[in-house]
Amino acid sequence: MEGKMSWTVADAVDYKGFPADRSKTGGWMPAALILGIEICERLSTMGIAVNLVTYLGGTLHLPSSTSANVVTDFMGTSFLLCLLGGFLADTFLGRYKTIAIFSIIQTLGTGTLALATKLPQLRPPPCHGSHTCKQANGFQMGILYIALYLIALGTGGLKSSVSGFGTDQFDEKDEKEKAQMAYFFNRFFFFISTGTLMAVTVLVYIQDEIGRSWAYGICSVSMFVAVLIFLSGTKRYRYKKSLGSPIVQIFQVIVAAINKRKMELPYNVELLYEDTPETSRIHHTDRFRFLDKAAIVGEGDLERNVGPAAAPNPWKLCPVTRVEEVKMMVALLPIWATTILFWTTYAQMMTFSVEQASTMERSVGGFQIPAGSLTVFFVAAILITLAVYDRLIMPLWKKWKGKPGFSSLQRIALGLALSTMGMASAAIAEVKRLEVARATGASATTETLPVTVFILIPQFFLVGAGEAFIYTGQLDFFITQSPKGMKTMSTGLFLTTLSLGFFVSSLLVSVVKSETGGSNGGQGWLADNINHGRLDCFYGLLAVLGVINFALYIVSAVWFRPRKSKPAALQMDTIVNGSSTAENKC
Repeated sequence: MEGKMSWTVADAVDYKGFPADRSKTGGWMPAALILGIEICERLSTMGIAVNLVTYLGGTLHLPSSTSANVVTDFMGTSFLLCLLGGFLADTFLGRYKTIAIFSIIQTLGTGTLALATKLPQLRPPPCHGSHTCKQANGFQMGILYIALYLIALGTGGLKSSVSGFGTDQFDEKDEKEKAQMAYFFNRFFFFISTGTLMAVTVLVYIQDEIGRSWAYGICSVSMFVAVLIFLSGTKRYRYKKSLGSPIVQIFQVIVAAINKRKMELPYNVELLYEDTPETSRIHHTDRFRFLDKAAIVGEGDLERNVGPAAAPNPWKLCPVTRVEEVKMMVALLPIWATTILFWTTYAQMMTFSVEQASTMERSVGGFQIPAGSLTVFFVAAILITLAVYDRLIMPLWKKWKGKPGFSSLQRIALGLALSTMGMASAAIAEVKRLEVARATGASATTETLPVTVFILIPQFFLVGAGEAFIYTGQLDFFITQSPKGMKTMSTGLFLTTLSLGFFVSSLLVSVVKSETGGSNGGQGWLADNINHGRLDCFYGLLAVLGVINFALYIVSAVWFRPRKSKPAALQMDTIVNGSSTAENKC
């Protein structure tokens, strides 16, 4: 019996609910089946996002600012829905069912988008001159929104669970499987990069040269095939029991603290309630003392629920360890808030920068580079930066400082600085582009200006390099500095910075559009035709905001008290620094 039990994984079951047999379930092969879902999700989401602005402006005839906001709202919603997906996976469905259901939803979304771009009834007639362009009507935009937000819903559900379900296939208590998990993280990042590269090159080319309906149809079919492959591994997967949503636990502490706000804290912290096993306890700290009131034992608090072993009502009384976990999450918020602006900057690479590229000379020999494919320089910057950091900077830093690379906070700082430089570079490039547009008297965004598109490379490269640092830095920070039981929650917190960054971009565009409408001859900074606007001023504004945000970040980083490193944290640091983003990227 003991020999048989050694072949089972303690905290995992098979598809029938029995203890998972180590020889028949889990490992690299089942994890590889899960990765197929990720590459197809990246192909769909990025293939749509990086080139959607040209479709909105060129085919649906929407104004420049409106097109940009449609894209950023779509991407922001995709990342925000990761919280919903994570909640459903943790509380009700489990990761397997969440992936299966939401991948089907994304398949339907891309299929709907293929139809929306194929049927003539779902788009306005072509322009017949510069003043006869008819915008898409409400029905046409409604079908487009249904397609986009079905895709966003699918993305949110997938992003919350794919990487987690992949890691569920490995037993961290087994050294061999632990090493395989690190390999899985490397391959996970590779698949993300592969999907993104295919999206910004092959898929964008198909959209521009063959037809968008064909490109989106390929996305839908590939996701459907990936779902079939994923389901084929059902008998080989390991499944872990859902432990409930950390969001509920956080609200329990907050509600208990508010209800006891008038009570005085005891003079001795030992008098606060604690029922967590000694090996799992987190020692009391003096920060955010208000939350300690959730652990004050009041009259009737220790009355048990039904059953002799039941714990007190967690909405009335919380143990010190639970309170400290919430304190740890609260302490992350200043860093969280000051990283949002990076993703606002990032959003410009898929909107206005692509629109800039569409007006410029993009020929190389006899080949015309699609405007959306300029983001390949963005992806290349990420891969080059990670490679240089892994092979050059990390070894040198270890020799000099004795540490395996920059800390997570240092990497975030580098990302913020590089993105600010990227916006300054973008402003300079736009000044040059506008000078050429005015000199040639260009009156439409469809006119090709005699200025090379390659002057945009610095802004793509700087922001791309910034993402390489800030993404791995944020991921490392939010995972290693969060409580063990709230890793999923902290990853979701990280993903909300991406979501809010896109929404802030939409808000900023709307505000700038409104406030500058009376300037620049009534065109404003963000004119419907960017040749008549002042996009350079908008980029300059983002650069100034970046400087202010960087200063606030430095203050927040100095104030933050890092959690003492533990072996698990060191393992995470090794994985992240080794050119791999250990969790899924939205």
